[in-house]
Amino acid sequence: MAENYQQVVKAATAVVTGGSTLMLCGLTLVSTVIFLTVATPLMVIFSPVLIPAVITVCLIFSGFLVSGGFGVAGASVLYWMYRYITGKHPPGADQLDEARYKLAAKAREVKELAQNRLKQAGHTGS
Repeated sequence: MAENYQQVVKAATAVVTGGSTLMLCGLTLVSTVIFLTVATPLMVIFSPVLIPAVITVCLIFSGFLVSGGFGVAGASVLYWMYRYITGKHPPGADQLDEARYKLAAKAREVKELAQNRLKQAGHTGS
């Protein structure tokens, strides 16, 4: 049962991480298009013709590049998480598991320390 719970947690983490990255990709794309829609006429009116053209091309290129980068990152995270969940051992899985075990051990240690301190405080306070 614990293994099923871990599978559900891993799948939920994959969906949240990949989905948020893909949403960031979409938001970047939409904001780039909106910015270009608003800024391009102003640049054309108040600047010589070549300067707004160069700025517009740079903005379009950088906006689509960033948007594509977030898309690739989101897809890569989803693929990595899929491989991790299915047990295909992607790169970095050992480090992730080791970090999880260290964190769990430290949490147990802190819990035991807190329980001991509460017991000591209960004995001295009575």
